[in-house]
Amino acid sequence: MTVIKINAIDVPLEAGDTLAERFAPRVRSMEGIPGSEGFELFRPEDGRTTWLVVTRWSDEESFDAWRNSQAFRESHTRANGVKPVGTKSEIWNYSVAVRSDQ
Repeated sequence: MTVIKINAIDVPLEAGDTLAERFAPRVRSMEGIPGSEGFELFRPEDGRTTWLVVTRWSDEESFDAWRNSQAFRESHTRANGVKPVGTKSEIWNYSVAVRSDQ
């Protein structure tokens, strides 16, 4: 069963491009992580300011292992004192109920 984790990040309108630039190098970092099935960053196109980081996992244990890993800590450490562009974030938890390819 695929597990979906969504990090909903509130970002001021003027900082959205900065968020995208910061996430771009992370796309490849998820390759090879046990249980990882994908990573996407969604930009709001309707005037909202909440960006969505969507990751898919084969199971909850794989997500938990990644969250507790050195790779996670390194990717979420503020390098060179760079301040986050998000003003608030929260994790949403989902599983797939219906798929078009089933």
